[in-house]
Amino acid sequence: MIERERRSLLQRAARAIGLAGLAVSAFCLALPGIVDPDLLPSVLILITGQAGALVMVGRSEHVGWPALTIVLGLAALAVAQLPFGGNASVALPIALAPLGAVGIGAVGIVLSESQPRWLLWAAGTLGSAFLVALAGPTMGFFSTAAIATLAGWTITMIIGIWVNVGVQRSLTRIDGIGRAHQVERQASEMEAQRRQSARLLHDTVLATLTLLAHSGVGVSAEALRQQATEDARLLRQLRLGSTPMPRFSGSYNLEPVSESTLGTTLESVKQRFLRMGLEVRWHGTGQVLLRSDVLDAFLFALAECLENVRRHAGVTDADVTITESDDTLRAVVTDAGVGFALDEVEAGRLGVAESVVARLRDVGGNARLFSTPGAGTTVILEVPR
Repeated sequence: MIERERRSLLQRAARAIGLAGLAVSAFCLALPGIVDPDLLPSVLILITGQAGALVMVGRSEHVGWPALTIVLGLAALAVAQLPFGGNASVALPIALAPLGAVGIGAVGIVLSESQPRWLLWAAGTLGSAFLVALAGPTMGFFSTAAIATLAGWTITMIIGIWVNVGVQRSLTRIDGIGRAHQVERQASEMEAQRRQSARLLHDTVLATLTLLAHSGVGVSAEALRQQATEDARLLRQLRLGSTPMPRFSGSYNLEPVSESTLGTTLESVKQRFLRMGLEVRWHGTGQVLLRSDVLDAFLFALAECLENVRRHAGVTDADVTITESDDTLRAVVTDAGVGFALDEVEAGRLGVAESVVARLRDVGGNARLFSTPGAGTTVILEVPR
């Protein structure tokens, strides 16, 4: 896209500069006494054809249009001073200089794109300067008009090269920025994957290992066996290179769906914790449609809150109130357990920081926690609908 815009810029610049030079030259040549009146119509016709070729230079990338512009311009320079060696006007070189330097020389901007086109530029430069030098009663290759013609062609070539080099430098810088962005994005994705893996292990395997470390106190042997079986299935999937997607806490599916219903998964969470000795009482909304990623984050965070109640609150029941608004789904998890002081939670613990707060933040939600020793704990979870 940048290359296309660069070429378009050069083409439009050549057209605008060339047409301006033709207008000035046509005005000067039309002044009485500059060109033989019998030849003036032919000169103006050639200039008109040159203007049409310049218009096409601004629209097409074909090298034929700059070549036609040069041919018609050189023809106009030659016809304007016929017959050679006659009684030409002293002002003729000055009138022809805008035609040779700008009217024709403007195509030097588009001829600067590649070395093969430089040959056409050299031919146009030498031809224009030679014909302008021949004009007038005193012919001279070092006349002001001839030098001005050479300068016009040189300046337009320099403009074209300057634009080309500047664009190439910009492309190099853009490419460097793109590579740096790609490296940064890959690092961010790796960090996100690492955090996701840490959350996944914390919410499944580490929870099961904790139960085993405490000899499964408060949990039936069947519930412990079922939980260990689900964790083993997850580890097998990870070992085979799969990326399991959570369907609900404690169950994983390799075929994620775009939207899921909250009501069906809440019952699964309830049954899971009931097997593990925690009765969960649900209040409020029961059927809410959420995007799969939002639902996964919401259920994982909710399950982590209930797991903390089961392990740390010292109670066998908890309340979960689900409410919704036009743009937010909210869950309030409360228990009447022992509570704790928020400033005493270790910074390295994954439970609240990663499995709840960070997980919800990743999908645009948030979590707030309130607790006092001896007065229970309340956690408010919010996710966008």
